[in-house]
Amino acid sequence: MNDIHPRSGPGSGALVVIPARGGSAGIPLKNLQRVGGTTLVARAVRSALAAPSVTAVVVSTDHEDIAREASAHGAGVVARPADLAGATASSESAVLHALDARRVDGEPDPDVTVLLQATSPFVDPADLDEAVRRVAAGEHDVVVAAAPTYDFQWRLDGDAPTPVGHGTDHRPRRQDRAPHFRETGAFYAMRTTGLRRAGSRFFGSVGLQTVAAEWSVEIDEPHDLWLARTLLARSAPDDVPLDVDALVTDFDGVHTDDTAAVTQDGTESVRVHRGDGLGVARLRGAGVPLLILSTETNPVVAARARKLGVDVLHGVEDKAAALRDWCAVNRLDPDRVAYVGNDVNDLPALNLVGWPVAVADAHPEVTAAARVVLARAGGHGAVREVCERILAARPDAPARPAPPHHDRKDLPVTSTVRTTTTPRPEAPVVRVGDHEVGAGRPVYVIGEIGINHNGDVDIAKQLVDVAVAAGCQAVKFQKRTPEISTPVDQRDKIRQTPWGEMTYLEYKHRVELEHDQYTEIDQYAKANGIQWFASPWDVPSVAFLEEFGVPTHKIASASVTDHDLLRALADTGKPLILSTGMSTLEQIDAAVEILGTDGLVMLHATSTYPLPAEEANLRTITTLQERYGVPVGYSGHETGLQISLAAVALGAVAVERHITLDRAMWGSDHAASLEPKGLANLVRDVRVLEQAMGDGAKRVMPGELAPMARLRRVDG
Repeated sequence: MNDIHPRSGPGSGALVVIPARGGSAGIPLKNLQRVGGTTLVARAVRSALAAPSVTAVVVSTDHEDIAREASAHGAGVVARPADLAGATASSESAVLHALDARRVDGEPDPDVTVLLQATSPFVDPADLDEAVRRVAAGEHDVVVAAAPTYDFQWRLDGDAPTPVGHGTDHRPRRQDRAPHFRETGAFYAMRTTGLRRAGSRFFGSVGLQTVAAEWSVEIDEPHDLWLARTLLARSAPDDVPLDVDALVTDFDGVHTDDTAAVTQDGTESVRVHRGDGLGVARLRGAGVPLLILSTETNPVVAARARKLGVDVLHGVEDKAAALRDWCAVNRLDPDRVAYVGNDVNDLPALNLVGWPVAVADAHPEVTAAARVVLARAGGHGAVREVCERILAARPDAPARPAPPHHDRKDLPVTSTVRTTTTPRPEAPVVRVGDHEVGAGRPVYVIGEIGINHNGDVDIAKQLVDVAVAAGCQAVKFQKRTPEISTPVDQRDKIRQTPWGEMTYLEYKHRVELEHDQYTEIDQYAKANGIQWFASPWDVPSVAFLEEFGVPTHKIASASVTDHDLLRALADTGKPLILSTGMSTLEQIDAAVEILGTDGLVMLHATSTYPLPAEEANLRTITTLQERYGVPVGYSGHETGLQISLAAVALGAVAVERHITLDRAMWGSDHAASLEPKGLANLVRDVRVLEQAMGDGAKRVMPGELAPMARLRRVDG
């Protein structure tokens, strides 16, 4: 097992020997315990290798797992014989044995030998380097790590206490006292020739290397381990970047607050943080694979994973084994993976990865095992926080996500299928308030209330409730100044309405909501967490809507050729959504010339009510994407869901559908509208489609791991 690799010429520099036996009375396999997510032996090796004057590092051990860990972090390994590995064997005996092993391998003794204890987890490489240099320069034969202390110390002579270094008749102030020094046990730098002669770590001239007292923890008992972990967790900066290649999370207590609401029929529901979705989307866009790994069998786990567009393994009994398999299939080094957990069943997975992460409210054992403790609790933005920290370590990460589900273009994949067509540039993402609209983002679903409120603000609010319950991101109204927007030849035409016979102009006034009613809608939508905006049909309506700070304006298909209105909308500087029904490409070109393409989202539409399938012409979505280079969605007027779902499959980034409480209600748009159940089904199916589209890369999926292990006879 001897495997020693010096970093410079024979006899020069310093050799660091780290004794790390497998046996330990106080803490089983103490040297493999983790502090800040890294084992004690690995921390010692890393500190030693970081000291410039150190030319070789060896770990002397009798335990195979410790040997593997030491080797994995760059140390040589010396097999420690049983007679030097007992509880009474001295550390010096291990150091001298390592020197002898080097001689057998043809390596001369170094000028300086360092005994470094793995049980001191916070060795500063600069302190170690200075100690070596002082010995090498002849300043001392031995330099030992020592921490200053200003304690008033006492000893017991029999039963009588006696002051040490001070008297009871005079109590000087701290700043007036010279410090005592406490030997920390962290490291001893020794002239090798003197060490061989004395057989002890102390001989000749001894100097002290002052080290920080607050970090001078020596781990022997469980309390010491707890203290080291707590000290590191509390001192870590809140925004330390995470340089990893993949992110794996538990579900309950990480995505959720670890509570569940149970209905009378036994159905469970959980709460998640809305901001987590945006963080996950950005991380996927940066090409970072994500996995939700849970012991839970509740279907809500898979549902949330589908919504986020990430891999999921749930109902898993052995998390560490499942994580190891997932890393292997995706060719990921576990040391380059972050795992976020909250409870003790996460510990095996946390111990497997290089970046164990705990949420702020994690179990104390999880916090202790974590390399990073998040500032946010589970279900309160913890997932968003860890995503942002990973992105912080990737300054060149794209600002927008790539296509949904399994985006791993920077990772090796199994048998990727590529087409020979030239890919078109991906359209930019447009931010609409708190939402982003574009490829790789959740499809922006708009419930168009339009004038289906029939002039009744209570119906309008009921329709807002319908959209919120379905999971829409926004609702849209129509705003007109009837004297301007109503064609002159239509104003005096008589219409039969639920409110009696009236002219078309009177009818338009009757279904128009006024300022006080929009104020009520504005407050109601905000209270329910949903965006609202409208399609203004004339210039005064633009100013009206601007008073409410709407996040965007919709341009109705009928207004594509109203250039005065388009100029007024362009002057707002807001992102704009342009419907393209009843319009030619030349008319759309002219509109785009006025509006520009920055912050523009187009909606393919056919303005037939209701829309027959043969007039949907969904391939126009691709035409608009290629011609204008903007995000393109779909505004549908059909009955049913199939055409809208097909639009999403063809790349529509937004879907707008008229909504109603009842299609039998009076009004021109109700018949082509979705009722509450239909809208809920649409949003549900859109979210499923988002996940089902994938990225086109052929790979072994997580759900295939178990069948592959069971059914495949020959590995390829």
